Amino acid sequence: MRTVVGLALALVLALSATGAWAEDVAGKIQSVDVADRAFVLEDGSKIWLAEGVPMDNLKEGASVKASYEERDGKKVATSVEVAE
Repeated sequence: MRTVVGLALALVLALSATGAWAEDVAGKIQSVDVADRAFVLEDGSKIWLAEGVPMDNLKEGASVKASYEERDGKKVATSVEVAE
């Protein structure tokens, strides 16, 4: 029984730590780099797009909200919403 409780607690802690790594950012796009699959916000933040995240709606001047994870020192967006 202790083993089951210990494993359940370890699983809960692992899942909560994983969720803590995701962060959100919002702002207006200053520039888009299609070759690098990235965009830069007006505050200078550079955000790269994870594979599978479309970038066809990303244009200079558009307001965006993105969720990202730090990967190899880069902010990699796992989702991006463009305000209409």
